[in-house]
Amino acid sequence: MTRAAPAPVDRPEPGGPSVGEPHPVDLLPRAPRGFHGRAAELAALSRSAAGEAPVCLITGPAGVGKTALALQWAHRSPAIFPDGRLFADLRGFSTAGEPAPIDVLRDFLLALGVSPRRVPESVPAAAALFRSLTARRGLLVVLDNARDSATVRTLLPGGADCVTLVTSRHRLEGLIASDAARPVPLDTLETDDGTALLAGVLGEERVLAEPVAARRLSELCGGLPLALRVTAARLAGRPRWTLAALAGELADERGRLACLDVDDTGVAAALGLTVQHLPAGAVHQLGRLGHHPGGHYDPYAAAALAGTDPVTARAALEQLAAAHLVTETAPGRWVLHDLVRLYARSLDPASAREALIGVLDHCIATALAAADTAEPGGEPCFVLPEDYRRPSAVQDFADRAEAMRWLATEREDLALAALAAREAGLTDRAWRIILLQWPQMVWRARDSWSPLLELALESARAERDAYAESRVLTLLGWVLTEEGRTAEAAALLERSPALAREAGDPLGEATALINLAVAQAELGDLPTAGENCARALELARREGDRHTEMLTLQHLARMHLTAHRPAEALGCARAALDLGPEHEEAARRSLLLAVCGEARLALGDEEDGVRLLDRAAREAERDGYDEGAVRALEALLKVSARTEFRRRHDEALRRLAEDG
Repeated sequence: MTRAAPAPVDRPEPGGPSVGEPHPVDLLPRAPRGFHGRAAELAALSRSAAGEAPVCLITGPAGVGKTALALQWAHRSPAIFPDGRLFADLRGFSTAGEPAPIDVLRDFLLALGVSPRRVPESVPAAAALFRSLTARRGLLVVLDNARDSATVRTLLPGGADCVTLVTSRHRLEGLIASDAARPVPLDTLETDDGTALLAGVLGEERVLAEPVAARRLSELCGGLPLALRVTAARLAGRPRWTLAALAGELADERGRLACLDVDDTGVAAALGLTVQHLPAGAVHQLGRLGHHPGGHYDPYAAAALAGTDPVTARAALEQLAAAHLVTETAPGRWVLHDLVRLYARSLDPASAREALIGVLDHCIATALAAADTAEPGGEPCFVLPEDYRRPSAVQDFADRAEAMRWLATEREDLALAALAAREAGLTDRAWRIILLQWPQMVWRARDSWSPLLELALESARAERDAYAESRVLTLLGWVLTEEGRTAEAAALLERSPALAREAGDPLGEATALINLAVAQAELGDLPTAGENCARALELARREGDRHTEMLTLQHLARMHLTAHRPAEALGCARAALDLGPEHEEAARRSLLLAVCGEARLALGDEEDGVRLLDRAAREAERDGYDEGAVRALEALLKVSARTEFRRRHDEALRRLAEDG
């Protein structure tokens, strides 16, 4: 970084402040020891400081190493600041309270050579004198632990050759707006840098002796430098302890925060200093976020946890984000650091079950809305639990694509929610949350759904609910068939129709019969499969359910095709297509069109067969149903060597592999 040489300093007028000969001042604390990593952030600071009269703003959560980074950078190139370096700890997040601005200005003015008796008593006058004295100097001013923009503005120097370096747990967006402060966000350390930090305190030999345990410690500390330093301090004071033993201790979430305290330093204490400055609503929201079983939050989930509404929840999340207690990873989507989550949980332990039920019912309500939008016209998956609490607001989905994106994005968090429900004895919620993901299961059938459905089956059986068990068995059996575990699927599906009859669920019985028939057909028992489809068709028509009738005809058409009865297959497929509007059932339409195409080929009409298969593939491609595209294109490639069909087939296979 190149900066202009400082201009000569004017002598004070007689009677003015008594300023001595210019000499470099240095109020910096010592450089941090054991500093590791942060090459990108150090470079960003150098770039930010290269402008005219820049204000550089290092922001990040408690314990992430903001002060260490500022001091490391400040000590690197003292020659850049020929008139010296000033430092003030503004104690914006301290139990000791913040220093008065006049006291900070007095220290700065005295360091610059102003006689004590010439230091103004008012903040405006002292700030004006500070700006005047720094107007033609090359200084670095480090303002550490600032809580608000107004305090920083008062302490900014006046010279174009001065650099101000501010650290804060808050984003200080006001300072960015008023003084073009250039933010340098600071995140947690990568695992390798965290391990290097441990080695810097403990010595390389001790860390190299247990490299796996050292990496595990870095991970358990979440890459937070404060947590890593506390961990290193505990080990340094206990030379007989192994790193693996401490890693085992930290692995237990119940005691992790306590393990990360030493003397008057610790993660919980640092977080507490941030929280004490928050509004009550934000603290309430943070305490409830700690009980979320998943890793991500949107305003709807946050509202369900806190018992508020999405507008209130969003405002609280913004306040928490400004204090670096949550991180916004995408518009409207936030995450908590693991250690912050454990601290948040400790703020409101009594509300754990209430918060969990709230967010589970939010999951059910939102997944219901997504399923209804993604696959309209179908019968409800289930009746709601008797004590179900509808959230204050439920997310709307504009179209099928948006609903499917939500189901895909939330898959991991929905699985964690179901697992938490099962562990909390809320089995009536667990199986419902899993079952509601059926549109994604149909769309990505071979995407490892069976473990989750086995959890749903365990939960349904714990409820001793024939209705629930039948519904889960039906979906699990279908997924197992798609995975190629057909005999296992058939054995499970044999029980499902009887359970549905016991529960008085005729449409559930029809779906169970269809899926059983599919497995039986795969195993070569086409007569029995046909009988079960006929019974399902009868039930669907008796109940007046076009969705289930269409599904039955689809599979019956495929069975006729397998049995070399293309005319009957074509009749069933056309009857099914006549039941469903074109904008609905995208996957099913593609499959039915493919059956029509294959039937036409079998009947000797190659031109129409190719046309229908191409249409089936294009509709599947348009709607993102890659499995359907692959099936239709595979049928096309049996009768056509067109390069376009091979290219599209390979592209669909590649997309499937990437999604998997």
